[in-house]
Parts: sequence; C-alpha cells; structure tokens
Amino acid sequence: MKLIVGLGNPGKKYNKTRHNVGFMVVDQYLKQHNVASKIDMRFESEIAQTVIKGEKVILIKPTTYMNLSGQAVLKVVQYFDIELADILVFVDDINLDTGRLRLRQFGGHGGHNGLKNINQLLKSNRYKRVRIGVDNNDAMPLDKYVLGAFNKEEAITIDISIAHCLNIIDDFVNGKPYSDIMTTYNTQT
Repeated sequence: MKLIVGLGNPGKKYNKTRHNVGFMVVDQYLKQHNVASKIDMRFESEIAQTVIKGEKVILIKPTTYMNLSGQAVLKVVQYFDIELADILVFVDDINLDTGRLRLRQFGGHGGHNGLKNINQLLKSNRYKRVRIGVDNNDAMPLDKYVLGAFNKEEAITIDISIAHCLNIIDDFVNGKPYSDIMTTYNTQT
C-alpha cells in the first residue's frame, strides 16, 4: 500500500497558490485517473483510495492547514498500517527555482512547517518527498508570497512540473526504485 500526500491549505482562497502546489499534484493525479475524493474527518483529510496495477494507493490532502499536516498523515499511517518507506509527500520549496524538482528518500524539514510537523508526529524523517520549487521574492513578506498565486509564466512552468510529478507517482506506485526515480528527475532542469 502506498500513501501519496500533497501538502497545502484547504479552502478556495488558497487554490492555485504557491503553498498549495502539493494539493495541485494530488488533484491532477485524481483527475488523470478519474478517482473521486471526499473529506473524511476521521483522517482530517480529503482522501481518495484506488488500486493501480494491483497496488492499493491512498492519496490525501490534509485539511489541518499546512503547519499541522502531520496530524492527518499520522492518522492515515496508523489506521492503514502504512510503512514509512511507502509514503511520498509533495511540498513547495522557496529555496528552489520555480518548477525545479528535488527528490529525497528522507531528510530534514528545511524550515518547512508542514514537513516539520510530519517529522515530529511520525517521529521520523524516513519517508520520501518531492520538493517543488516556487522560488522566493525578498521584496515581499514570505507569508504573502507563498500564499500568492502563480503568474502566467510560472503557472506554465508549474504545470510541466506537475506532469513530471504524476510520472513520479506512477513510478513509485509501480515499484521502481526511488533512487532511479531520483536520478531521472533530480537531473532535469
């Protein structure tokens, strides 16, 4: 069983914002595979379950807001008895150029409060993650920047990155070694 987590904030006002790029990946994957999701308060998430090539896949978008994402992830992991190695998290990263992907098998939170909360509640950082670059703008406060929408040029770049993320999910679900997936997508510009 695989768990795919997209990080973001719930609510229409956060749709298509930089901080919600993880949600955008999950939404696009569900759309591509014609899978419905629903809000399930037991898991503090919008959740979908499907089977892809014989592998059960759970996709979630925590409804806890970014800084408490770990609450939702922990509930799903405990309920479905998911191994840490079978978790893949998609998250925005202000330290990467817009659209740049950085895949890691494990690691620190890099100052990202969503990852920090997941690490804290899982008591581990041994899960896979894909950081999606959203760049930064030193001319404006960080919270306003990450909660702002992509401009047209950035949106095109992000759409391309999301398409790569859908392939990453497929490779992950199909059992391709994550080191091979990392080699493919960490080297792309």
